[in-house]
Amino acid sequence: MKKQLLLLSLVFFVCSLNTNAQEKVLEKAKKDLIETSKFGGFVIGRAAFNDRDLSTSNKNHSNFDLRLVRAYVDGKVLNFAYKLQVEYEGYGGVSEKGPHIVDAWGEWQKFKFFRVKAGQFKRCFTFENPMNPWDISWGGYSQLADKLAGMNDRIGEHSSGGRDGGIQIQGDLFPARKDGHPFLHYQVGVYNGQGINHNDVNNHKDLIGQIAINPIKDLSVAFFGWSGRYTSNSNSLITVDRNRMAVGLKYTGPVKFRAEYGVSEGHKTSDYNADGTLKNGTSDGADAWYAMASVPVNKNKNWFVQAKWDVYRDGKAWNNSKSIYALGSEYYFTKNFKLQANYSYNYDKSTAMDKHYNAFDLQLYWRW
Repeated sequence: MKKQLLLLSLVFFVCSLNTNAQEKVLEKAKKDLIETSKFGGFVIGRAAFNDRDLSTSNKNHSNFDLRLVRAYVDGKVLNFAYKLQVEYEGYGGVSEKGPHIVDAWGEWQKFKFFRVKAGQFKRCFTFENPMNPWDISWGGYSQLADKLAGMNDRIGEHSSGGRDGGIQIQGDLFPARKDGHPFLHYQVGVYNGQGINHNDVNNHKDLIGQIAINPIKDLSVAFFGWSGRYTSNSNSLITVDRNRMAVGLKYTGPVKFRAEYGVSEGHKTSDYNADGTLKNGTSDGADAWYAMASVPVNKNKNWFVQAKWDVYRDGKAWNNSKSIYALGSEYYFTKNFKLQANYSYNYDKSTAMDKHYNAFDLQLYWRW
């Protein structure tokens, strides 16, 4: 009997220790949630002008709109970071109309060399795709990110902002003794392949990864790969391959420079008939590249001028190419308020009408 009572007392003691430990963990989690949670967002307003005429019935050469409105909450609880972000796109023509969720993820971040993220987030393809619109230094993403990273993807996927649902591991390896920057960064993700706010429909997951080598703190060279399939949301008989590779160079010192090249293999959903058969005369694949530089022009480094060359070729053919030659400038009134002006000369060989045209936009950025 004494032995039974002693054993019972020991069980109660262990349980009480576990309960106390659980209470401490819950208290720490509650404290983290209160102290680290941050609410924020940003607004981008735009005035756009162009001299392009596509038809006699479409002569709208100017427009005022809200390019983007976003609100988010993020933070870190114990070893888990999280983010929820909602977006409203002010311009017409997108499939994700009205407010919609763009980011909803959690990431275990106990170790710098091995982190696990799950939910809906940016695909780890190209340098530019994961970047915030605030940091792009232009009025929009490159054609490479837009067409080949799942923003307004060439294959016919709905507008997804470069995001998808999935799970990803990433980490930083070999930190430098002098400044602590990692010499190697890696990311590998498995995604549904159908874009944001859509479930998998073809039981085939997309595999995307990157390896970035950082010889010095501000310089990175990266290689990206993507193997996947996409099934049309409007016609389940049409499934296309999405196999892509890219390479990029990025420098983020006082002078910013970024250049990337990407190639895609696989048809578009529009290349197929309604019964799933391939149309005659369609071409497979595409490629794209860009190079941009941004230079500060004053001692305060709040005023920048920049230039960009941006090319996309459907079918990897020059007769289906669009080339953009752009100049721009942005001025930071404060770190959370800036004005940006962008001019571009466009040469679009993919259309039969008005291949050459000029475009100008003025954008006001505000964040909190």
